[in-house]
Amino acid sequence: MPIALCNSRGESQQPPAEQPTFGVSPRVRSWRLNSLFALLAALFVATNANANANADDRPNIVLFVTDDQSPDAGCYGNPVLQTPHLDALAAGGIRFTNAYAVTASCSSSRAAILTGRYPHAIGQYGLQHNQHNFEGFDAVVGLPALLSQAGYRTGLVGKLHVGPAASFPFDERLPANPRSTVAMAEASAEFVAADGPFFLLFATTDPHRSSLREGNLAPDAFGNEQPYPGVTPVEYDPAEVIVPPYLPDTPQCRAELAEYYRSISRVDQGLGRLIELLREAGAYDNTLFIYTSDHGIAMPSAKTNLYEAGLRVPLIVRTPGRPAGVSDALVSLVDLTPTLVEAAGENSQTPSDGRSLMPLLRDETQAVRDRVIGSHSLHEVTGYYPMRSVRGPRYKLIWNLAHDLPYPMAGDLWESSTWQAQLRKGMDAEFGLSTVGKLLHRPEFELYDLQNDPNETQNLADDPAHAATLAELKSELRQMQQQTNDPWLIKWKRE
Repeated sequence: MPIALCNSRGESQQPPAEQPTFGVSPRVRSWRLNSLFALLAALFVATNANANANADDRPNIVLFVTDDQSPDAGCYGNPVLQTPHLDALAAGGIRFTNAYAVTASCSSSRAAILTGRYPHAIGQYGLQHNQHNFEGFDAVVGLPALLSQAGYRTGLVGKLHVGPAASFPFDERLPANPRSTVAMAEASAEFVAADGPFFLLFATTDPHRSSLREGNLAPDAFGNEQPYPGVTPVEYDPAEVIVPPYLPDTPQCRAELAEYYRSISRVDQGLGRLIELLREAGAYDNTLFIYTSDHGIAMPSAKTNLYEAGLRVPLIVRTPGRPAGVSDALVSLVDLTPTLVEAAGENSQTPSDGRSLMPLLRDETQAVRDRVIGSHSLHEVTGYYPMRSVRGPRYKLIWNLAHDLPYPMAGDLWESSTWQAQLRKGMDAEFGLSTVGKLLHRPEFELYDLQNDPNETQNLADDPAHAATLAELKSELRQMQQQTNDPWLIKWKRE
């Protein structure tokens, strides 16, 4: 636990480099050299801080992040999808039913997870890889750096997909195919068995769509084209999959959902092997284990949208010594970094838009927020379509800042056989409870009563009976933008 000491001139003196820097950092007031009592008190605090720093009861931390997974699992009520290991994790932890990503775009959402900041506040506006090349500001301090300061060993296996690299330093990067989830677990074995508390980011590419070859619209687009070591493929009959209301019940969609399920089952087997290795290392009982996804399924009307289908994610948190339960509290993925920093015993002064979930983890009936924010700027560099949203217990507002433009469908979604089959039928073709035309052409504001319209089908923004709710949520959005230096705040003034 770092102690802020001051010399006789009031100048700050940092602790020696070898002193661990974790725990809740108390502020020690400057004292005068002739005050022996104050000096002894400060030394007492520092001595106890070092004792706590050497304690063995700090939890290990595993952050297991999948890619493009909605709350689709047995423990979330899907009777077809086989996820026995995730179901077991949920049975021993807290399963959240109202957990939300900040945006349904990979890099921006991962940046929010690993910093506790909204993407627009740190500059991670779009995808980080290849020709897109979006990275956060140089001053950003990410979760691995914060936990390293707290004395944790930090390791990454799988996908990072955010930048700059200096903001997200890991002590070890464990090589493994991010779709080969059992192999990912095996690659983590030595890391989790080593001495000292650790933080492991286990980030799969499943169940993200594969990169399709030009003109190849085959339904097997979820990475299932090859065998993976240690994985027993689980096959699903397209006739038996559960088609959610936001998707069309078509042969193409059912075939893609069957492959999506298959990819999730591969994730589940990797999860099971990782937990097995943690048990073998004697580390599992003292491991804070979080399972979530960067955002929802890679389907039109979900991914790259601020609709419920894009933002709602699975979130299961197993905390050592805490009872299991189910929580319907509103939770944002920006809450994960402050939660893990507090769990590590650190009192970080790094700015955060999130709130620690530790009170809620101690008692799942508690609530730490009554609103969740959505912030999307763009996905691919060619896909400019900024949106902001605020969702409360009942109402949700989406602001489509570039509503005059056609909505730019992400490349993997545009190429999907589910979308292409409906697109060929024209703008009036049904797409779940919406239409192709409504997905491509949107109004400036969308207001939904999620209590009576959970599938967001009836836009109330122009309904005089809901004018007060619309004004209230607009004001909340604007306030959020002001507090987080959102560059799109100017739209309120210019239009």
